[in-house]
Amino acid sequence: MSYSGPKIVVTPPGPKAAKLIEQDEKILSGSLTRSSPLVGEKALGMYIEDPDGNVFMDFGSGIAVTALGHRHPAVVKAIKNQLDKIIFVNSLDYYSAPQVEYAEKICALTPGDFEKRIFYTNSGSESVEAAIKMAKAHNRRPYGIGFINSFHGRTMGAISFTTTNVVGRRGFAPMYPIGQFVPYPYCYRCMFNRKYPSCGMECMNYLTDIMFKKILPPDEVSFIILEPIQGSGGYIVPPKEFFTRLRKICDEHGILLIADEVQTGFGRTGKMFACEHFGLEPDIITLSKAFAHGLPAGAAIAKAEVMDWDPGAHEGTLNGGPVIMEAAKAVLRVIDEEKLVENAAKMGTYLKTKLGVLQQKYPVIGDIRGLGLMVGIEFINDDKKTAAAELRDKLIQAAFQKGLLLLGAGVSSIRLAPPLIVKEREIDIALNIIEDCLKELV
Repeated sequence: MSYSGPKIVVTPPGPKAAKLIEQDEKILSGSLTRSSPLVGEKALGMYIEDPDGNVFMDFGSGIAVTALGHRHPAVVKAIKNQLDKIIFVNSLDYYSAPQVEYAEKICALTPGDFEKRIFYTNSGSESVEAAIKMAKAHNRRPYGIGFINSFHGRTMGAISFTTTNVVGRRGFAPMYPIGQFVPYPYCYRCMFNRKYPSCGMECMNYLTDIMFKKILPPDEVSFIILEPIQGSGGYIVPPKEFFTRLRKICDEHGILLIADEVQTGFGRTGKMFACEHFGLEPDIITLSKAFAHGLPAGAAIAKAEVMDWDPGAHEGTLNGGPVIMEAAKAVLRVIDEEKLVENAAKMGTYLKTKLGVLQQKYPVIGDIRGLGLMVGIEFINDDKKTAAAELRDKLIQAAFQKGLLLLGAGVSSIRLAPPLIVKEREIDIALNIIEDCLKELV
């Protein structure tokens, strides 16, 4: 099985895909949202094939999960080899070598030249839950602070700090009862209508001058949690000064800084971790998505002195199983051997350059931003100010009909997060499809 590009043989969804979609909508949870009517049956590298024979180029990587492309042979081999040894051992009660071997590798790669410990999870939300719990267990403080427009997951602790919209929060109160929120430096749409750097980082001034002086005593704040680059919120990249000031504030008040790298980790931004772009060394870092090539896996990694909770304070029966750990080890090997971090940086530059040319032709592209292969395109209406949500949604569906998978983010943005194996040829194909769609829609 091999693919050379997108191929549409029947208008999607075809009859086989449509039948399965109909069955799905009757029996699966209505809470599930779907970007496009794709039914994935086969996949390899950059491409996914549906049961009707349509082939789609994947420029979302399942929200940055399939970073190595679909079914990378090295990871598939590692999984198959482990299946012949042992599938499961309960890590609550026993030990396994793959957990230790992976821990030593990943802890050496995460930012910070200090002793670390790791707690394995099954998802990004679970990683955030673990980070919140270990922070509170360590400093015994009640408050937590998150940022407006952030996404950290949908379990109860994680959704308490997710503020991309109210849909995930409606009907679930009370959540984390003493969480507070401050503005994230979304410079393209500044909440204070200021321009960086003349703004003096007004969003950070809000934290120190409003939050700490009128709402929360800083010595009662346990943690501040943030995405180094906001993902679901629109692929928003803050200025480096933001992280410098935030780290200083946390150190001054003994507040733990949690960096949610669930979407930004494993080479996505042209560095192994997005924090490296900003010289940020968090106290706790959360990981998932690309962790194990699509198998359910994640982790919270912390300074050793922070992960000092009592035995039994937090556990998980299925966490860090041998098959998952071998897949995760293979992911790290492939990233290193195939120089995918370097490729992400190089192809990200190429992608943004080509998008800049497209922006000159189509002014509805208001902003292009991102690092590496984590690139956001924000669409605007003719008034050059308001978000063009309807155009963005139509573009995603139009591209799907032409064999390109795109994912939305924020109010009117598209996130481009192709597998890290992408080459110039695939980028050119994707941007040609996007331009064809814009010709039809604008």
